[in-house]
Amino acid sequence: MNREKFVELGEGAVVAFEEYGDANGIPVLFCHGWPSSRTMARLTDEPARALGIRIISPDRPGISSSTLKPNRKLSDWPGTVGRLVDHLGIVEFRILAISGGAPYAYATAAAMPERVRAIAIVGGAPPLAGITNTAGLLPLYRWMLAIYRVRPHLLHRLFHLARPFLSVRPPVRFRPLLLKMLRLRPCDAESLRDAEAFEAIFESQRRAWRASAEGVVADAQIYAQPWGFAVEDVRVPVRFWHGKEDRAFSVQLAEELANRFSNCKPRFVENAGHYSLPIRHMQEILEDLISC
Repeated sequence: MNREKFVELGEGAVVAFEEYGDANGIPVLFCHGWPSSRTMARLTDEPARALGIRIISPDRPGISSSTLKPNRKLSDWPGTVGRLVDHLGIVEFRILAISGGAPYAYATAAAMPERVRAIAIVGGAPPLAGITNTAGLLPLYRWMLAIYRVRPHLLHRLFHLARPFLSVRPPVRFRPLLLKMLRLRPCDAESLRDAEAFEAIFESQRRAWRASAEGVVADAQIYAQPWGFAVEDVRVPVRFWHGKEDRAFSVQLAEELANRFSNCKPRFVENAGHYSLPIRHMQEILEDLISC
């Protein structure tokens, strides 16, 4: 199921995607995190097969094997999704978004309510452009957002300098040291000791960096810019999952965002962090999503 495929977008551009789970199952579009790529959907493969779900996981423009689109906006994404699902002969579908995939799920649901049955957001990124108090963000995100607001070209340069290091696969024996250096919540560190989960998370990140720093930068800029719509414009059912131990986006930020949707069922999970929530609860998340 998980063989690389392509859809032509015109003028030589393509979007790359892979499929996981049940080839004949209920279609669910997967929106990967940041920095990440389509293979993050490996997390869904086993539970999707068990539940009869077909996972379609595309790389965003400039990520891994998808063509870079200069100066793209979040509002461009629903058109790409439309081309992909039309190519696959899918009329209605659901969306599962992890972390940085959340804005793309919201944009698609707002633009295509007649085709999107429901969305599930797991540890999702909130709108950052209007945030003045960044205390609820991971320190690294606070730092990047502050630089972007005053010296965006410097952030661009730093991404290029980081690429040679972040695109390399470290030896397996260094994984415990890496997890320690990341200063993760205990629940996240424990979940990432599982080899398959570690590979799903970190190999998908390396694929993004190996393709180009430009693609990672373009994806990052989306988060810092106005989205072009209000989250209140999302009218489809929202299944909102957030770990109470999430360091990337605090549970307080998540609660404020969840309250803005007209049709939202939030779940704030005890002893779950940014990584452990999708790793440990994927079957429950998918089962709930297809019940909508």
